[in-house]
Amino acid sequence: MAVRELIFFFLLLLSSAASDAVNRRTKIEYLKLPLLHKDTFPPTPSQSLSSDIRRLNTLYSSLRHRSITRSAKLPLTSGASTGSGQYFVDLRLGTPPQRLLLVADTGSDLVWVSCSACRNCSSRPRNSAFLARHSSTYLPYHCYDKKCRLIPNPRGVVCNHTRLHSPCRYEYSYSDGSETKGFFSTETTTLNASSGRPVKFNNLAFGCSFKASGPSITGPSFNGAQGVMGLGRGSISLASQLGRRFGNKFSYCLMDYTLSPTPTSYLLIGRSTAVNDSKKMNYTPMISNPFTSTFYYIGIESVYIENVKLPIRSSVWAIDKLGNGGTVMDSGTTLTFLAKPAYRRILQAFKRLVKLPEANEPTVGFDLCVNVSGESGPSFPKMSFKLSGNSILSPPPGNYFIDTAEDVKCLALQPLTAPSGFSVIGNLMQQGFMFEFDRDRSRIGFSRHGCGKP
Repeated sequence: MAVRELIFFFLLLLSSAASDAVNRRTKIEYLKLPLLHKDTFPPTPSQSLSSDIRRLNTLYSSLRHRSITRSAKLPLTSGASTGSGQYFVDLRLGTPPQRLLLVADTGSDLVWVSCSACRNCSSRPRNSAFLARHSSTYLPYHCYDKKCRLIPNPRGVVCNHTRLHSPCRYEYSYSDGSETKGFFSTETTTLNASSGRPVKFNNLAFGCSFKASGPSITGPSFNGAQGVMGLGRGSISLASQLGRRFGNKFSYCLMDYTLSPTPTSYLLIGRSTAVNDSKKMNYTPMISNPFTSTFYYIGIESVYIENVKLPIRSSVWAIDKLGNGGTVMDSGTTLTFLAKPAYRRILQAFKRLVKLPEANEPTVGFDLCVNVSGESGPSFPKMSFKLSGNSILSPPPGNYFIDTAEDVKCLALQPLTAPSGFSVIGNLMQQGFMFEFDRDRSRIGFSRHGCGKP
């Protein structure tokens, strides 16, 4: 081999090695967290509706409070604590790590867990609470820390200048009288990356709840979860705290948990290979509401059924000067709630087009239920939403006509009855889509491709 060829071959090897090193350093990695189901929850559609209404009342009451005070500094209280959330995340918190099950909630900001200050915790059921004394990295924020101003503090509690240990106290109250109190704290969390290796994050800000009361967060509707993983747009949500390291975006694909065997859903924090191909994604802008920094608003421009545009005024979908109205994407609400004028038009269209006989015993709380006995594959009209940005969301009929009893399917839409509030695209309507929340570009992407292949 000539000297020139040897030199060229040697340079080629160096170039290849350098390229491999760069690829290893720049390889896009993201967090991959399974979204779990403890069981089919809630057990019946009517109970699901009841839980959804309780959740929305909580979210709406928080928004009304914002409108009155015109304050944008405090995070909204978590609606997931009303027990509506169906998707759970397994979080490892502390040193050594303790496993906790949290409700995944795009409708709130705060990450909070049930805590215990016990010294000898042998009498406590395993994984029933975070044992703060058993972690070497647990630390409550001082009440004068600037982060303490990000959360609602109890009334009448004065921060003591002279004390070395004056923890930042928080207090969340809910519309049904439930409340959680504790210390706003910092801790180490361990999460799984796409490479399969665990990744540690120091200084995760979270609420350590030492006192919880009321049916929403202590009753059976919370389904055994130990807290809430807030994924909202606010600065203290998990998506905000961890997203900066991973491109400030997250995505998920919610699979149908009634199937057997149940397919695994995932929450992905960062730039997933499943959503890398933007050509397969449809994007719609995130709409801003000056009265809240928490919710993910989208703009609905029109609704089509069987490709026919329904006569719904654009003002029905608008956010008014008090911050009411608009449409929110929410993982913690099961059904989809639409502004009453829009709901009436949609219901009328479906009643006209659905040719199946009405159910003999309609499911309580649902306006359109049909008998599908003898139908091997019942057919339903197709509905689609035209969104801002000229994108079309076309969910399959199985996302809005659901089984409520044997041989009975009902329209899984509900009218928005609150005088102030917003429409909600719930998690049933989102099933089977990959949704990407790109916070840097203020847009939400969605695609039927990539689901189940993160």
